[in-house]
Amino acid sequence: MGKPTGFLEYTRCQNTDVPVLDRIKNYEELHTPLPDSVRQEQAARCMDCGVPFCQSDYGCPLHNLIPEWNDLLYHGEFDTAVRRLLMTNNFPEFTSRVCPALCESACICNLHDTPVTNRDNENFLIEHAFASGLMQAKAPAVRSGKKVAVIGSGPAGLAAADQLNKRGHLVTVFERSDRIGGLLMYGIPNMKLDKSVIDRRVRLMQEEGVMFQTGTEIGKNKPAEEILKYYDAVVLACGASRPRDLQVPGREANGIHFAVEFLTEATKTLLNGSNPEDSPISAKNKRVIIVGGGDTGNDCVATAVRQGAVSVTQLEMMPKLPDSRADSNPWPEYPRICKTDYGQQEAIAVFGEDPRIYETTIRSFQADENQNLQSVELVKVHFEINPETGKRELHEGETSVMDADLVLIAAGFLGSEKEIADAFGVGLNARSQTETLAGTHQTAVPGVFTAGDMHKGQSLVVRAIADGRAAAKETDAYLMGYTNLP
Repeated sequence: MGKPTGFLEYTRCQNTDVPVLDRIKNYEELHTPLPDSVRQEQAARCMDCGVPFCQSDYGCPLHNLIPEWNDLLYHGEFDTAVRRLLMTNNFPEFTSRVCPALCESACICNLHDTPVTNRDNENFLIEHAFASGLMQAKAPAVRSGKKVAVIGSGPAGLAAADQLNKRGHLVTVFERSDRIGGLLMYGIPNMKLDKSVIDRRVRLMQEEGVMFQTGTEIGKNKPAEEILKYYDAVVLACGASRPRDLQVPGREANGIHFAVEFLTEATKTLLNGSNPEDSPISAKNKRVIIVGGGDTGNDCVATAVRQGAVSVTQLEMMPKLPDSRADSNPWPEYPRICKTDYGQQEAIAVFGEDPRIYETTIRSFQADENQNLQSVELVKVHFEINPETGKRELHEGETSVMDADLVLIAAGFLGSEKEIADAFGVGLNARSQTETLAGTHQTAVPGVFTAGDMHKGQSLVVRAIADGRAAAKETDAYLMGYTNLP
């Protein structure tokens, strides 16, 4: 995402020198309270010159035509608004639940903390569409006869499959897990994204002609050579599923797990009809420490609290962000401020305090004679810029010991798994992302494309959908010699 070279550049239309609002002349005036009538008009239309801030580099990666469908929604034209929304977003039911709403942060109305509620509006529209019967299966009238294999059923794979099926290609999605959805299914807790929402979309795609094969792991129970021989094109969308580990003494102790393992088992237990507390990796009656302060760490906090943990502590290596915007972080940049998400809120409600400890990580693990985790050694850390190299260096401080029965590592991901790339003869770069021809989704293997986290690294669901659509467009052009996909 690009950064503005100056604020004035982002207060002007991208096509003309006309200010977005004639009354805006400089940054100070932007903080003058707007009359209610002006705010209401902006909330209704969210645009004054045709290029709103939610379509800037700080807005929606899907270029979601937000102002137009918001305007239709405002005037009660729900069905038309849904059709416009679906032109750019294949799965509003996913994004309206898990997207961080970059567009709302960049919204003009957010200057006064009253952004247009794009995410809630989007959720209302898509749920209205399903409830009213507007979301009916629409299989292509004509098939191209071309067969495409999509490897991986996360948001990028599903978006690519949906687009290619709409074009008339015969699409089969291969998933190594027992259910479709990738990290949507097993990386995001049910309370955040109910799995019935995923199943509903998968059923619709099946009715439209997309085929799904679960329990199929390429390179193990299905050779890549067979895929390459039978299908005219392949889209690799296997995610960035290789987790970052903690390489510290005592790591081999029992009771230390990656966050995705924990979340996966919790969701599987729930979907199989068992008590969530009976998950193979359960937090019930345990002292839980979570390493990582991102969304996945927050999801682990909430899940551990709900499973009945005795205590929950969340470690963050970085310092606490400010409670309000710093001068160096002006609108419309995404606000880098401290946020207390639903997981932390639930921990505060249960335990009476925020679970987060900042500028702290684990130095070592201690286990008992049976190799069961007993405690962890914590160390305070901070970063300093080396004046000679200009690089940021980690410095350690005082240490302490904390009792623990379960540690969940939510420190992010390093990239895609090498095995799937090797199976298709596709190279990986230094960051374990799929190597592609410059500026494309095409790998060095003819007919093999890539999308999503496997292509660009760990990112947001909304960006995975956008990248899946882009990969589908290139795949279609490869198959047909041209493309009319958006």
